Amino acid sequence: MSEEAGRISTGNAGLDNILRGGLPPKRLYLIEGAPGSGKTTLSLQFLLEGRDRGEPTLYITLSETSEELAVVAQSHGWHLDDVALFELASADQVLGAGRDQSILHSWEMELGGTIQLIKDEVERVRPTRVVFDSLSEMRLLAQDPLRYRRQLLFLKQFFAGLNTTVMLVDDLTGTRGERDNHLHSLCHGVITLERLTLDFGAARRRLQIQKLRGVDFVAGYHDFIIRKGGIDVFPRLIAAAHHSAFVGEPIGSGVAELDALLSGGPARGTTTLITGPSGAGKTTLALQYLAAACRRGEKCVIYEFDERIGTLLMRARAFGFDLQEFIDNGLLTVRQIDPAEIAPGEFTAMVKREVEEDEARIVLIDSLTGYVAAMPQEQQLILQLHELLSYLNQAGVVTFLINPQQGFFGSMSTNGLNISYIADIVILLRFFEAQGRISKALSVIKNRSGMHEDTIRELRIDAQGIRVGEPLSAFKGVLTGTPHYVGSSQTLMEDRDRGA
Repeated sequence: MSEEAGRISTGNAGLDNILRGGLPPKRLYLIEGAPGSGKTTLSLQFLLEGRDRGEPTLYITLSETSEELAVVAQSHGWHLDDVALFELASADQVLGAGRDQSILHSWEMELGGTIQLIKDEVERVRPTRVVFDSLSEMRLLAQDPLRYRRQLLFLKQFFAGLNTTVMLVDDLTGTRGERDNHLHSLCHGVITLERLTLDFGAARRRLQIQKLRGVDFVAGYHDFIIRKGGIDVFPRLIAAAHHSAFVGEPIGSGVAELDALLSGGPARGTTTLITGPSGAGKTTLALQYLAAACRRGEKCVIYEFDERIGTLLMRARAFGFDLQEFIDNGLLTVRQIDPAEIAPGEFTAMVKREVEEDEARIVLIDSLTGYVAAMPQEQQLILQLHELLSYLNQAGVVTFLINPQQGFFGSMSTNGLNISYIADIVILLRFFEAQGRISKALSVIKNRSGMHEDTIRELRIDAQGIRVGEPLSAFKGVLTGTPHYVGSSQTLMEDRDRGA
């Protein structure tokens, strides 16, 4: 709890971050969501945080038994010792004896009696944190909407006189999946949890703060996952909130001809998009920069969406990059990313952690096709990728994006999305035919951070590493995908080397 800010922790660091410090105490809050969205887990974290701080806590369960709650807690490695529990079953036992002798309707007696028992239990425990799970059972007991709302108002007024922060849990089953606007207006704050089932892959979960009176919270959707140990919430990244001073110096690749194309190399705080058809050498070109950075003692990280890590290491070794050596000495981290299993917010949080905690200075995302697969909605892709790259740029990180183009000659788009505009530097790789061979061409399309050469040069990747040849002045139409030779019979780079 932050006493200076007058807030209490929810027990979840990510949610506290979204709330900019936690919840104002002594208020009534609502956690709503469909079954399976994580309401009970989040509620338990809230109570366990209070228990661990020495506060009396109370869980009022009208839908689950204490045994079921214990199983949920055990699945996360928790125990519910010192957390007071009130079950609806205990209310039924107390109320059951007098039901047949009452002139009131049974539902009137059940609801009124249950509310009284809850009131008595609260006065006995005197908790500072209470979870009321769930309101669907109260709706069933009340049957009449007006009576239900009166009882909610009574509970709010009752808790208002106590030093208690209350979380009401609503699974939306009693409202046919629709939000209860009256309940929203009654509560000081509303947290909505959602569970989204995709056509393929794991279910995605996200939350948003619908309202929180008097608090400047981070609006919008925030991804979260449920794992052993509780809920991990990934606050939506806001690049403008993160900026660090850095020198925008260029970083070299170790290949003089390649560095000359960009007046020394990509500058710190920029994003380089390497685009071209499959097999043109995009990843290998990026690895040249990462290997040079590791030799300088800078930390680098690769997020591999498409290729198996073992294959990447073996292929790099064939071209003279011993990535395993850099991994062993802690300068290089390679993350295998499964786009079907990771939420976009989780990936962003992973990158942020590598930059801020592990001090990574070079980031490679290979490839954008895998990143697109992790984000089903196109508009979300552009916005989230733009925010992530803005954050990396403001942190002084050099970012490389690999963009596999469709077809042999390709285009400048990924899954119908033109992403070239978000990059500071665009390096284009192309195939061309010469003397009965398939060769590769390299050119720099743009460089926002400085000057760049406008020639098209031959690129060769073999056991000697990466080599950049002379401008292909004897060819016409290389970038169109249908180049043809218009010069003399001058030999190309490979043949000159053989004759030397």
